[in-house]
Amino acid sequence: MNRVALLTAGGFAPCLSSAVGGLIERYTEIAPDVEIIAYRHGYQGLLSGDSITVTPAVRENAALLHAFGGSPIGNSRVKLTNAKDLVKRGLVAEGVDPLEAAAQRLTEDGVDVLHTIGGDDTNTTAADLAAYLAEHDYRLTVVGLPKTIDNDIVPIRQSLGAWTAADQAALFAQNVLAEHNSGARMLIVHEVMGRNCGWLTAAAARSYRKWIESRQWLPEIGLSREAWDIHGVYVPEARFDLETEAARLQTVMDEVGNVNLFVSEGAGVDTIISELERSGEEVARDPFGHVRLDTINPGQWFGKQFAERLGAQKVLVQKSGYFSRSAAANEEDLALIKKMTDLAVDCARRGEPGVIGEDEERGGELRAIEFARIAGAKPFDVTQDWYTELLAAIGQPAAEPVPVSH
Repeated sequence: MNRVALLTAGGFAPCLSSAVGGLIERYTEIAPDVEIIAYRHGYQGLLSGDSITVTPAVRENAALLHAFGGSPIGNSRVKLTNAKDLVKRGLVAEGVDPLEAAAQRLTEDGVDVLHTIGGDDTNTTAADLAAYLAEHDYRLTVVGLPKTIDNDIVPIRQSLGAWTAADQAALFAQNVLAEHNSGARMLIVHEVMGRNCGWLTAAAARSYRKWIESRQWLPEIGLSREAWDIHGVYVPEARFDLETEAARLQTVMDEVGNVNLFVSEGAGVDTIISELERSGEEVARDPFGHVRLDTINPGQWFGKQFAERLGAQKVLVQKSGYFSRSAAANEEDLALIKKMTDLAVDCARRGEPGVIGEDEERGGELRAIEFARIAGAKPFDVTQDWYTELLAAIGQPAAEPVPVSH
């Protein structure tokens, strides 16, 4: 093994900078003669040949990357099997197979190992590339690391950055929910990232309530735990009846004086899309076919629906996603990143491809999981004890799971 390449792709998560640093540190520790390059802006840089050489100065100071969020080498959303989109973006010429172009670039750059750091889209794209390389006898090993704040990669127990994102969303909520007294009968909707999976919303709510429980309150002057608390949590995996919930929350509004909601950006999306399409509006989608959630504003929809029913005099909708996903990794994630990057390098050196993760279908073993088994949209289990206890604590009925379609 002579040359290794790194890339980060997809949306940001609070692990990318640290994962890059961890890989560089591990190679420097056990294989200092291996050259390392990094493709700028993920697969975009791979296709365009835009790369950075990891210099001795970077190797010496790689530990600095653990203290920062974002990605020092840049991200983009590129799907190597979506040739039409890549031609439109000028990344490949008409008639060129993007997988072939990527393979040729890796060959020209003398890359023996490619480390991809990203979510299910990044790693399924890596799987497409790995399959193409194997089919066409390119001698190159692809080893991925799982990054997504949604924590929804099958069959990986815990994705890098998700713990940090939940804590950061809770921190965001501490300031946003302080707005509950900025007007009478205030409705606050905290919209949390999570297209198909409600794990982050639930974990953020759990983290926020731990903070609530750690505070002292002074209701005599209006510093009320009830007013600062969460009154509703809504995730894509659970059914909810708008009218029933509105009746429950109207009682909260009348008794407490405000209502605070944690809403996954994927909650209620099917209903919203149906309404938009019935009205003749076009629903924007990204290169992977995902609905662009920023264009349909689920949080605004929830705010409007509940405001009308609760008699809210003021509505505040705030999104914590970008605040959370660009944070530096916390201690829990740093420990997980260390374990995963060390194993990623070990696997790369012995030519073992896959995505590093705690394999839920192999008893939680930390291993290189076969690319063919990697998938997205792992549902959050709304029946597990800690979540049902959370809902009970805020006075919300136990969640009724949405049936899984096959």
